[in-house]
Amino acid sequence: MTQPKLKFSLGEYAARLEKTRRAMETKGVDLLVVSDPSNMAWLTGYDGWSFYVHQAVIVPPQGEPIWFGRGQDANGAKFTTYLKHDNIVGYPDHYVQSTERHPMDYLSGILTERDFGKLTIGVEMDNYWFSAAAFAALQKHLPNARFVDATALVNWQRAVKSETEIGYMRNAARIVEAMHARIFDKIEVGMRKCDLVAEIYDAGTRGVDGIGGDYPAIVPLLPSGVEASAPHLTWDDQPLKKGEGTFFEIAGCYNRYHLPLSRTVFLGKPTQAFLDAEKATLEGMEAGLAVARPGNTCEDIANAFFAVLKKYGIVKDNRTGYPIGLSYPPDWGERTMSLRPGDRTELKPGMTFHFMTGLWLDDMGFETTESILITDSGVECFANVPRRLMVKD
Repeated sequence: MTQPKLKFSLGEYAARLEKTRRAMETKGVDLLVVSDPSNMAWLTGYDGWSFYVHQAVIVPPQGEPIWFGRGQDANGAKFTTYLKHDNIVGYPDHYVQSTERHPMDYLSGILTERDFGKLTIGVEMDNYWFSAAAFAALQKHLPNARFVDATALVNWQRAVKSETEIGYMRNAARIVEAMHARIFDKIEVGMRKCDLVAEIYDAGTRGVDGIGGDYPAIVPLLPSGVEASAPHLTWDDQPLKKGEGTFFEIAGCYNRYHLPLSRTVFLGKPTQAFLDAEKATLEGMEAGLAVARPGNTCEDIANAFFAVLKKYGIVKDNRTGYPIGLSYPPDWGERTMSLRPGDRTELKPGMTFHFMTGLWLDDMGFETTESILITDSGVECFANVPRRLMVKD
């Protein structure tokens, strides 16, 4: 086997593990079963498209974590993690999508063999990759264990980014800049949306200045006209129309680190409704950025933005941002904080957010967003794309 290709130093992985164990101790967790692939990667470096089957990283009370997954993916763990091979455990393939047995049956045996079967075990109860059947199997085969919900325990440890992580996000910012430049260059009336999406993927994958792109956790979102009142529609093979606005919610991605950025393009002369939405959004964004600094809170950003919208008679009944960084499908958010009233989480240098100022109104949608870094003295916008309604006739 070749030496693993690690994206971070062994020292950084060790610091992450120690930070996680401190959080486990605070919560009373002896052993942690991590099934979120972002958390698995953050703790060990593991990177592979294997999250469609059951897998996990086990954080025991002492020593290295254990990678657990499908047997054919074990070599992927050897290529991408720092773990000793004894701590890379694959299960036989007849456990995959079986109606007779479950991979967590096998994991239960491994935990019992290693004398972990009577501990307090934390599991990520509420995420996309840990099922009710997985939990039932663990409970059945580890009757002497005590299970507690450790959802987002690791996610919260990821909130403040290291310099290397921020560097990867800066690379992703250069990529998303190129993606938006490609959109504005290529978009035209009559162009099929699927052809424009092909250009977006091409720009995002080829990258820029020698920086190659990774696949994003969310596909391009680009509804047009009245359909843009729905925030999460993708694309079809229909032509783009004159007199319609289309927002583009996309992200550059580098080494699994994401930099989302949205802009809206209007083909033809923009309507007054779009100009009004642009004015309110940009003014509100400036108000939010002005309070995005250490010591303030997530809700301070949201309250500043919403106060401006209220002045213009606009109601946005959803959060206006979330933390970003390392992620896998189906979501590039970190699933911890939210930029919304009531979230009193303190802003700290190194935190990174997608300031999602999108408006989805009755008959249109408008998105002009920024991904931001909380710095020692204030805030920095990662990407440099004109912050305005993009008009092309």
